[in-house]
Amino acid sequence: MTDAPRPNRRKLIVLLLIFFVPLGIAFAMYYGSSWRPTGTTNHGQLLLPLQTVPADVPLLHGKWALVVIADGQCDEDCRTALILARQTRLALNQDSPRVTRVLLATAQCCDSTYLAANHPGLQTLDLASEAQAGTASALLAAFPATGLHDGLFIVDPLGNVVMRYGIHDTPKNLLTDLKKLLNLSSIG
Repeated sequence: MTDAPRPNRRKLIVLLLIFFVPLGIAFAMYYGSSWRPTGTTNHGQLLLPLQTVPADVPLLHGKWALVVIADGQCDEDCRTALILARQTRLALNQDSPRVTRVLLATAQCCDSTYLAANHPGLQTLDLASEAQAGTASALLAAFPATGLHDGLFIVDPLGNVVMRYGIHDTPKNLLTDLKKLLNLSSIG
């Protein structure tokens, strides 16, 4: 009668080995060597440390924002960035109400004819005006100095400047990253 439990014990040991041996090998490879997965899933430039826009700029709080910073007369790069922001927001389908588009005009605001005809719903903030003079420097300080006028920025609903995309990058990359952010986020 003492021989009956032995085959069951062997089966249990084999099952435990089948589970724990690959787990041990994976643990040893990950933590015991210099090998680490190198890939990232984001396509844009992740901005670290996070900078927060001033709380007195309600356009950039409460919703995800696609932000373009440019001269208000809107040169070719500005127009490309605005089109990229518009098309990306439209491609979000049911999530598009969670995202707003904002133009921060650093001077000569704004080519209202072009903006009204081609970008309905775009919110603009004239940073060169007297009323915004104090806010402008604090607001622009939240964005990285390099690539300020040839990029598009994602700002989260809490006002953190999260990512930067070059205006000549693949538009699909911006859309893919924004969909991931919206899917993972319960705010905004």
